Amino acid sequence: MTLLEYRIFHTVIEQGSFARAAQVLHLTPSAISHAVSSMEEACGFALFVRGKGGVSLTRSGEALYPVILQVLNADEALSQTVDELKGVQRGTVKIGAFNSVCMTWLPQIVTSYKKLYPGVEIEINQGTYADVINWIKTGVVDLGFLSTKSTRELHVHPLYRDRLMGVVPKGFKTAAPDYITPEEMRTQTFVVQDDSTDADIQAFLAKYRFNVRASCRVVDDLSTIAMVESGFGICILPGLLLTRAHGDVDVYPIEPMEYREFGIAMQNPQMIAPAVRQMAAHIEAFARAKREEDPLTNAGFDPKPVF
Repeated sequence: MTLLEYRIFHTVIEQGSFARAAQVLHLTPSAISHAVSSMEEACGFALFVRGKGGVSLTRSGEALYPVILQVLNADEALSQTVDELKGVQRGTVKIGAFNSVCMTWLPQIVTSYKKLYPGVEIEINQGTYADVINWIKTGVVDLGFLSTKSTRELHVHPLYRDRLMGVVPKGFKTAAPDYITPEEMRTQTFVVQDDSTDADIQAFLAKYRFNVRASCRVVDDLSTIAMVESGFGICILPGLLLTRAHGDVDVYPIEPMEYREFGIAMQNPQMIAPAVRQMAAHIEAFARAKREEDPLTNAGFDPKPVF
């Protein structure tokens, strides 16, 4: 099997049909069909299920897809390295990130990176911690933002400590005027998210041995705030998110101070493309500046560089 066949295979999956893949790759539909048939013959099993609405992967095709992605990513890394040696800055960087980083950090990171490396394309995939882990492992993204508590499968290089905040309905009375304690929260009804989304909040609840009474379960941060605003309960959210997401609620720092720690993860840092390495270094510099802006939460936190 050839790299061209791998690219055709990948493009067919992305586009959902042989005809659209042919348009994207500037090939004829018959050339696409021939390449896929050649791969299937070499493998000894079908890769796609053909239907009127397009094509989908067979189970064997699904098992093969992550390996093909790794080959294509390695080929891209090789091409970028050759171009780097020639003094050319090009390539693609694919990033996976959870909601609050997408809302707050990535717009600034991508804008400043593109000024330095205008020839590099950036792709962003937003999802839960579980999504990002899967994307890194299967080669869908080159690097991903993850909580250090979210996984034991990948090493997460720490970047930033983000303070956890108590979010309560308007008028909620706290013992102190400017913070809320875990004991005050213990007897409250909570609005909670899926474990794959809020691993840090689950860790907080376990630390203080909360027996959580949940009035509703949601899947995103804005819905969580909306449910608190409507009186369904209280919640805990990271401060970074709350700089952009607002509602008719009151927000209090938790005392004693609690935080989530997050960073970036890669499948194999020694095998990444030059553009990805540049992006990782750029993200580290950005995070360092953000730590300096929040010396209270990040006091004494000075992680080593990735490279």
